[in-house]
Amino acid sequence: MDLLVSEVVERFYVLLWPMIRVSAFLLAAPFFSLRSVTVRIRVLLAALLTLMIYPLVDWPIIDPYSAAGLREIFNQILIGTVMGMLLQIVNAALVVGGQAVSGSMGLGMANMVDPNMGNVPVISQFFIICSTLIFMGIGGHVLVISLILESFRSLPIGQMLAADMLMAVLLQWSSMIFLGALLLALPIMVCLLFVNIGVGVITRAAPALNIFAVGFPAMILAGMLLLSLSMSSIGYRIQWLWRESFEVVGQALGVT
Repeated sequence: MDLLVSEVVERFYVLLWPMIRVSAFLLAAPFFSLRSVTVRIRVLLAALLTLMIYPLVDWPIIDPYSAAGLREIFNQILIGTVMGMLLQIVNAALVVGGQAVSGSMGLGMANMVDPNMGNVPVISQFFIICSTLIFMGIGGHVLVISLILESFRSLPIGQMLAADMLMAVLLQWSSMIFLGALLLALPIMVCLLFVNIGVGVITRAAPALNIFAVGFPAMILAGMLLLSLSMSSIGYRIQWLWRESFEVVGQALGVT
């Protein structure tokens, strides 16, 4: 009986380390970190991914109650959280780009409650929905699982993460929040600027014309038309953002 208990405890210590990294990743990664994804679903996903990864890697046995074990717990939490944050930057770029487009269209006051980002404009919510579909369409879930598996080979249990290199990659990639938002929103914002100038010229030529009765509907209709015409290019840019995020995660973790 004592032998059986020791085997169970030893197997638990082995499964603990990949479980911590995968759980931290699911807490910080886009889509999985939504409030609509309950704790039970996250625990089941983490357990399923851990059982899938377990036979593919040789795991060391580290006592979690020792000093080395406590250090390793924080190390695994850091690795999983950083992986999720690097992917979360794509959603942040979509939110900023959607806010810029909504402000240009006059929809800045029409917000929807996003369970992940809070109160965001409707265009940002629309971009996030399109991003989710594109993510699944390019096989992003498969790429994420492969990145998690390769992370255990490039950064095995017991190896510390290089914090200085990681912070440099994270700071450099965080600039994509504004660059990605600019790539998404700039064409529509420029076109809406010319529409706004045209409305201003019309108002100047006919002072009796009510700008609020004409300007707002004109901007919203023009914005919807431009958004529908730009969806193909926006979709390609979102796909490019996801592919770049996968490469950055691999670069941060040393995965080739």
